Amino acid sequence: MACRFQIFLNAGQYAHGLAAALEALDLLELLEQQMSIFRPDSLVQQINRQAAFEPVVVEDRLFELLQLADAVYRLTEGAFDLTSTPLWEVWGFAQRRPRIPTQAELAQALEQVGWQYVCLNPADRTIRFTRPGIRLNLGSIGKGYALDRCAEVLRQAGIEHFVIHGGQSSVLALGTRRDGGGLGWPVGLRHPLRPQRRLGELWLQDLALGTSGSGVQFFSSGGRRWGHIIDPRTGQPGGQDILSVTVLARSAAEADALATGLFLLGEEKTRQLSELRPDLGALLVLPDPQTGDVRVLPIGLAESLWHSGPPTV
Repeated sequence: MACRFQIFLNAGQYAHGLAAALEALDLLELLEQQMSIFRPDSLVQQINRQAAFEPVVVEDRLFELLQLADAVYRLTEGAFDLTSTPLWEVWGFAQRRPRIPTQAELAQALEQVGWQYVCLNPADRTIRFTRPGIRLNLGSIGKGYALDRCAEVLRQAGIEHFVIHGGQSSVLALGTRRDGGGLGWPVGLRHPLRPQRRLGELWLQDLALGTSGSGVQFFSSGGRRWGHIIDPRTGQPGGQDILSVTVLARSAAEADALATGLFLLGEEKTRQLSELRPDLGALLVLPDPQTGDVRVLPIGLAESLWHSGPPTV
């Protein structure tokens, strides 16, 4: 999953805390073997090779993750789509040599994209593709899923207060930090263009966080900034008016997936979705032409969860 996973516990709270944390982290190798597109023998790559020709049986928990991906695809009007890898490739981000593709190249890539060509059969837990060339990539949901699974291991071991980080963009917190005043666990929100700077702090208690943005992976051409998050509906990089989106949800997998989808949907659609799903919260980081910096826009987020400025504890 190309990132560092960390588990934090309250010092001295659980005698078996270290053993439980190590057991949870050990699970990551199994999940990587299931989900990675960079391992030719992974389950996802098996699906990619076979599903256009015959239904492929999927392990139960991974099938549930694909069902969640289907739900988020529908909720975000197709902005979140696990089949969009050909677009990421044709824009050169996969090779770390980004460029603007030709119209012919873009049209060819779009022919290989579309969650509508993925059929999930809950009766026998199988997946099949109805169009050749379709491929899955769980990069936009897999890290959050890994946090959810690690949290299950900790809870089964009786650990009820912890926070898990997956890189800088996925966090899951349960219970409270001992010196947190009962607010939960503090998590900093980084400036998308100046990673060494914090914009503020979120307090998570029994919540997960996922962030998507184009602050790091982008290139400039023709006086325009082109980011690596490509809209599967158009084939064009999204987020021209948004630098990053952070979503708070009950599961880290959903938070990750929705962060990608809402980054592409934009501010107005995010407000509409917030009305449909009051259990979700979002922080949009937008360019601020007046200051030449950025501004943070909370949507559907309780005031107690977000504090701008320096850390409070």
